[in-house]
Amino acid sequence: MRNIKLTIEYDGKRYLGWQRLGDSEKTIQGKIESVINQMTGEKIEIIGSGRTDAGTHARGQVANFKTNSEMSRNEMLAFFNRYLPGDIVVKKVEEMPERFHARYNVKGKQYSYYVWNDPIPTAFERYRSFYVPDKLDLDKMNQACERLLGKHDFIGFSALKKTKKSTTRTIEKLSIEQEGSMLRFTFVGDGFLHKMVRILMGTILAIGSGKLSLDVIDEVLENKVRAEAGETAPAQGLFLDEVHY
Repeated sequence: MRNIKLTIEYDGKRYLGWQRLGDSEKTIQGKIESVINQMTGEKIEIIGSGRTDAGTHARGQVANFKTNSEMSRNEMLAFFNRYLPGDIVVKKVEEMPERFHARYNVKGKQYSYYVWNDPIPTAFERYRSFYVPDKLDLDKMNQACERLLGKHDFIGFSALKKTKKSTTRTIEKLSIEQEGSMLRFTFVGDGFLHKMVRILMGTILAIGSGKLSLDVIDEVLENKVRAEAGETAPAQGLFLDEVHY
């Protein structure tokens, strides 16, 4: 049996997220599985590197599935991009060792979050960025990013309740780039908890606008109380850029 790895790009605007739900027509996983079943004649469930929320986008989501199909990788690639909707694209099809697992083998991920910071909104980027008209203090936001670097228990910056699993993660990079009115925040780490990037973003933006102090980061890391952090930033500004193996 072959083990096939997919690298996938999608615009999440129309979907309820990655994970297949009762209505598979509105999830990324459901759409891809439907095409795989048509392509192979087999009932196949794909394994994603992780879930993305409703409205979140991806440039480099990764999934794998096992099949007895004898189609070549190029034939599969052509089939996917012929029958998938235009807002889901398979960028690469690779043959992997039998033991490769898209979720369990992940060593890290990179996310980007885009903020349109201008008194005037944007028509073109409204589904791919978060509109913040307030003046933001870049220096304070950079200081916030520096405080979040390293290994911490991030449960206070997540949507998780109590869990037996470890909530300690390491953020290796958290940077801000500005091009005109668009700000790009880049997060690189060994893993991210449920809604962690969006809650971190809401906190950083609240610090940048003066609604929260820099000290809130240390307080939430110590107290682990979600309510003390900023609001959850909306999904449309978030992109999964890469999955590292």
